[in-house]
Amino acid sequence: MSHIHQIVSPTEKKGRVLSESGKTLTPPEHWDFLPAGDAAVTKGVKGMGPVWVVQVRKGKRLISKGIWANGADILNAKNEIQAKRSTPEYARQRERDLARRSAKQEAYVKAFFAEVVKFLNFHPRYQREASLLGEKITAHATPVSSGTVARTRRIPIDKRAQAAVIAWMRHRTTAYDSMSIPLVKGKRREVRRALAAKSIMILQAYRGGGEIADTCPLKKALA
Repeated sequence: MSHIHQIVSPTEKKGRVLSESGKTLTPPEHWDFLPAGDAAVTKGVKGMGPVWVVQVRKGKRLISKGIWANGADILNAKNEIQAKRSTPEYARQRERDLARRSAKQEAYVKAFFAEVVKFLNFHPRYQREASLLGEKITAHATPVSSGTVARTRRIPIDKRAQAAVIAWMRHRTTAYDSMSIPLVKGKRREVRRALAAKSIMILQAYRGGGEIADTCPLKKALA
């Protein structure tokens, strides 16, 4: 059976939400709030009756903060999931799932590292630096739920690797993090483009195989 689920947004006042039309709503007296975090319980509650899905916008994304729903439905869903998770069959399936995810993550880390080193394209003289830099960028960018460009599926892995290199260079070899950037539309993007161009120039020095000065910001970052 399908149920109607309403999208709402939080307000500063506890126990009040805003409908999509901007109307202030108060959840029914017998409803409770279930914070986001356990997808199985949330799915179970949604299957039992109508809910209010609380969402907030973060950039271009909508983030779910939880749901308002019948308190009895929340309790029943929690009990059902807990009973299921306490069986030996669930434990074995969970173990298989974790092993599969671990193997998948390990394969992705290796593939991402290879793409990073490929993009760096350092001269043979600087292969040690390429490996070290690749390891640092991969370790930062690939953890699950890290929220970095490496975790998006919207662009090919080679483009993710390139973006991750530029992002790492921006934070580790430029003064970006301490810059005071005017709150003008497009200004931050403009600054990032300029810094990306400087980062490419630094990488070109390693690609060319020439002597790298001790003042090189990348050389310092890798020291």
